[in-house]
Amino acid sequence: MTSQSQGIQQLLQAEKRAKDKLEEAKKRKGKRLKQAKEEATAEIDHYRLQREKEFRNKETSVMGSQGNLSAKIEEQTTEAIRNLTSSYHRNMESMMKKLLGTIFDISPEIHPNFRPAV
Repeated sequence: MTSQSQGIQQLLQAEKRAKDKLEEAKKRKGKRLKQAKEEATAEIDHYRLQREKEFRNKETSVMGSQGNLSAKIEEQTTEAIRNLTSSYHRNMESMMKKLLGTIFDISPEIHPNFRPAV
């Protein structure tokens, strides 16, 4: 009987060791999956940064510097406004005289298409 209970004890101990090894393997697998996920995320981030850098380089080479373009447009706009303002001040007096002359100097005359009633 003792040999039978001893065999049962050995089986229970073997089952416990197998269960412990299985739990340990599950933990290692979970840890390895977590590590692989972190490595993949780091690799993806590195790749994304590299591609964004390449994109910015190509964008800069194709479009030029946005700052310079913006500054040039601002400078051209300021120059155009300055030219229009000076032109306005130069020509305002003469245009007002022409406009007022056209309005106030009315010379009544009969329209060429007018036919007197007979």
